[in-house]
Amino acid sequence: MYDKSKDKILILSATFGDGHKQVARAISEAVDYTLPDAEPIILDMKDWVHPYLYPVSNYVYKSSIKKFPQVYSYLYRKTRVKTVFSTKLNSLFSIGMQSMLEIIQRVKPMVVVSTYPFAAGIISKLKEQGLIDIPAVTIITDYTDHSSWIHPFTDQYLVGSSQVKDRLISVGVEEFKIKHTGIPIRQRFIEKQSREFLFKKYRMNANKFTILVMGGGDGFIGKGLSTFQALESISSNLQLIIVCGRNKKLKEQLKHELKNSKHDILLMGFSENIHELMAISDVMITKPGGVTTAEALAMELPLLIYNPLPGQEEDNASFLIQSGLALLAKTKNDLIFNIQSVVHDSKPLMLMKQRTKQHQKKTSSLDALDVIVRMSNREQKQEIC
Repeated sequence: MYDKSKDKILILSATFGDGHKQVARAISEAVDYTLPDAEPIILDMKDWVHPYLYPVSNYVYKSSIKKFPQVYSYLYRKTRVKTVFSTKLNSLFSIGMQSMLEIIQRVKPMVVVSTYPFAAGIISKLKEQGLIDIPAVTIITDYTDHSSWIHPFTDQYLVGSSQVKDRLISVGVEEFKIKHTGIPIRQRFIEKQSREFLFKKYRMNANKFTILVMGGGDGFIGKGLSTFQALESISSNLQLIIVCGRNKKLKEQLKHELKNSKHDILLMGFSENIHELMAISDVMITKPGGVTTAEALAMELPLLIYNPLPGQEEDNASFLIQSGLALLAKTKNDLIFNIQSVVHDSKPLMLMKQRTKQHQKKTSSLDALDVIVRMSNREQKQEIC
């Protein structure tokens, strides 16, 4: 049940990966911290609006990425800007309009926030047809743009970089509709962590070079166990924290394959304490998801991007590398070379740490919430007039 005495902020998300959900939670936390008279309500699109379409689209997405990456890359680039094809593709997800309308009529939110592109599309369509008149805010969760995020009746876009802002302007979005707030992250990635306490908690050596390996939840990093076996060629004795997410099969495989490793290895499944693991790591090997990298930047953790997937990951990787915030490894040999380089020479990591201070947005969630609140206040003033 909702608290009828509080204003509602409806936050639309979906578990296409974990990033959209984490941004939704970041906004929800910010509301709880700062707005006692407001209630955040997170809605997962897959459960309420697209219960049948979502599993199919999620399967097609992951399968195409794994088996036909070049096909996915082609489709992503072909729909990068608005075309007849991209418009038809977006309209496919408008079949959830009636369900969304019913939810909005029940919740009666003061503002709707979308952290998922097709949610933004549905809200824009409802406004276009005059079925709702509520401020619509879209948070783009990558360091890149795509037509799936851009809709004519969106009132405000929140973006993670000035480059994305410039790109939106170049495709026709009015500048006043765009705010560079940074990608919202949860409070835990901003708070100071005691490395001494955390090394003891995880029974790890504070004097050893520590690498955090992320991205195994869907098996993308773990698809070749030889990648981890190749780490045995590194002469230095390292500490590896490998997060397998919900991929239990990968965790069991690695447990068997790496039991005689020369390195000290901590194998983990899904964890709510990634911020703690980041705090004790010297570098993170990861896929360049927008939210994960925003969290790492806030914690001043250097990144080693490994074999980015086509589409938004390639775009995110380009942004990070061009900004001097990450190293890139496209092959196992690249990966080993980069690791050996930073283990024996700390200067590249120190430079990346310094640059993160220029790009990080520790106030991203509060800045985003400030825009959201101003949008809802604008609506209230219009009603009074």
